[in-house]
Amino acid sequence: MRRYLLFCGLAFVSVCLGATEKRISSPDGRLEVIVTDSCGAASYSITYDNELFVAASPLGLKTNIGDFTSGLSMGSKIIDSMADVSYSLPNIKKSNVNNKANVTVIPFIRDGRNVFDVEFFVENNDVAFRYNIYPDGETLCCVVEDEATGFRMPDGSTTFLCPQSAPMQGFARTSPSYETPYTLDGKTGENGWGEGYTFPCLFRNSDKGWVLISETGVDSYYCASRLMGGNGNLYKIGFPNPDEFNGNGTSQPGIALPGKTPWRTITVGQTLAPIVETTIPFDVVKPLYEPSKDYTKEYGCGTWSWIIKGDASMNYDEQKRYIDFCADMGYRTVLVDALWDTQVGYERLEELARYAKNRNVGLYLWYNSNGYWNDAPQGPRGKMDNIIKRRKEMKWMQKVGIKGIKVDFVGSDKQLTMKLYEDILVDANEYGLLVIFHGCTIPRGWERMYPNYAASEAVLASENMNFSQGSCDAEAFNACIHPFIRNTVGSMDFGGSTLNRYYNAANEPGGSRRVTSDVFALASAVLFQSPVQHFALAPNNLQDAPDWAMDFMKNVPTTWDDIKFIDGYPGKYIVMARKHNGKWFISGVNAQDKTVKLKLDLSTFFNKGDMVRLYSDDAELKGSLSEIKISKKQTLM
Repeated sequence: MRRYLLFCGLAFVSVCLGATEKRISSPDGRLEVIVTDSCGAASYSITYDNELFVAASPLGLKTNIGDFTSGLSMGSKIIDSMADVSYSLPNIKKSNVNNKANVTVIPFIRDGRNVFDVEFFVENNDVAFRYNIYPDGETLCCVVEDEATGFRMPDGSTTFLCPQSAPMQGFARTSPSYETPYTLDGKTGENGWGEGYTFPCLFRNSDKGWVLISETGVDSYYCASRLMGGNGNLYKIGFPNPDEFNGNGTSQPGIALPGKTPWRTITVGQTLAPIVETTIPFDVVKPLYEPSKDYTKEYGCGTWSWIIKGDASMNYDEQKRYIDFCADMGYRTVLVDALWDTQVGYERLEELARYAKNRNVGLYLWYNSNGYWNDAPQGPRGKMDNIIKRRKEMKWMQKVGIKGIKVDFVGSDKQLTMKLYEDILVDANEYGLLVIFHGCTIPRGWERMYPNYAASEAVLASENMNFSQGSCDAEAFNACIHPFIRNTVGSMDFGGSTLNRYYNAANEPGGSRRVTSDVFALASAVLFQSPVQHFALAPNNLQDAPDWAMDFMKNVPTTWDDIKFIDGYPGKYIVMARKHNGKWFISGVNAQDKTVKLKLDLSTFFNKGDMVRLYSDDAELKGSLSEIKISKKQTLM
């Protein structure tokens, strides 16, 4: 008798039993966050109208006092509450915010101890979450070595991302400065130029809608972060590259215990309207100190000479001419840019400030952030990085009546750098100065956190048109990106709206040539949001630009009461509306070779029979102004 030995192949399937799940709905019930502790790992997902917008994504942290990414279970003491979010903030896209949110704090337990909570703040189209980390016995501080925090995009998603540049690269080794070009409609699974992506990050959820990911509430208690790809549909939080800031400072944040991390934010929408209109960066943060004066009175338009005329314009006579031009325009301030310390000098700068005051014009002064982290040679140097020199300089500025400063070449997201930003802002507030940053990171709720914060560049801004014809050729394309991505999360100091045809003092052929229309210049003044706008206008524009264009630029607001997205697609075209003192400004830009034909419903903005001004281009991009009457159907073709 033959005997057979039979091997039965058993397929072992890992099954996690008894996972706990918590669901958090938005106030209108359409958005839902599902949090679980399956297999001892914390994760979350997000649906909107039962469609998946963020697939199951990891939560957790690794610290030098414990690895809190596994062996976790959801605690039973979950706290649910509701929040009424009401505040006034004139320096963002919407001056009065009234939202509701459901707030849930979920504890996670490991080895019988509550190691951290995840606090969720859920509005109708927005999710913000952060970690609350707890002490372990007498251990009252830790270093967060890594975050498991991730964002897994559904299959079929495409990306609209700005790659992070490598540290200590570019001009005078000043990168990263958030000044790289966007890649649109890209595929998931890539990692930019090997350094991940700068926030904010936009994704298209196939034909279901859009997802915007960013962070807010970053101050000196943590580092700023980037989004790392290269792992299929999963993107995760990445800390700064250790080589940033010339290797100075840690890339891993230190945190006192108990302590909180910054908020990670996710905005979802079936259209781009929730993305463009979101206020989540400001909804979850609070002011960190009281303003020393009413800065809102100092918001407004201004000019600067460098964008058209370069370093050679930094002399007393030319700055005086720009002050006169500013006064003729009814503008508030002139930005006196780099090299004023050597090409104008401190004594003559005081004289210039007195002249400006007599013309009811204020001055902003440019400063190099400096220190030991890059090679940028422009002066003033060595003033903003040292508390003794900085405060002495600011006291002098207060004495001579300077309104604000523009601090350039910062180039890092480390915790040490966040402290530098904060220190500059706090000291500037003591001396009544508004602050603009350039060559810098994006703002992360700073408009509300720091009352004297005005704006940040953190974009391929107007200066690049002066540098290269390629940037001029891409101007309309970029203008159709920023309202969907960069400008959604904070004020953007672009310095544009050029009416010169050429970027030179004579406005004649030579150097870079503007290829956009005069109407485009007006439209971008509305599209780009910042409470302080130093436009790229020049004194010669009073003679060589159309009267209708200059009249518009004399009166364009820089603060807004409301915003409405109307139509558009990143990199192709944008139509949006902003409201100021009861008046709607509707702005549209098309970056495509072909004309876009749209039928716009204007019933939200105008009444039947209203007369409105229409600024438009013909086929040759020759602009004109006309008046039209809103039809009975309140539409415009």
